[in-house]
Amino acid sequence: MKKIYRERCEEIAGYVLENGATVRSAAQYFGISKSTVHKDLTEKLERLNFGLYEEVKKVLDKNKAERHLRGGEATRRKYLRRKEHPG
Repeated sequence: MKKIYRERCEEIAGYVLENGATVRSAAQYFGISKSTVHKDLTEKLERLNFGLYEEVKKVLDKNKAERHLRGGEATRRKYLRRKEHPG
């Protein structure tokens, strides 16, 4: 695998670990697609650096388990804004 891909995978992994970042927020931060981030962290990183992959997987699994809570909170804020500033 090319050095540039290895570096990108490890850089994204470091960002996710430092910030507890979601795939979506990491993609936005690095200016790449969510599918690229996901593939880098779940497929490529596993082959490149298994120890780092295991750490990142814990964060991704936690984020996935909490996903429904973040979505619910976003919806709640959306409707609160509508009440404050109707139509």
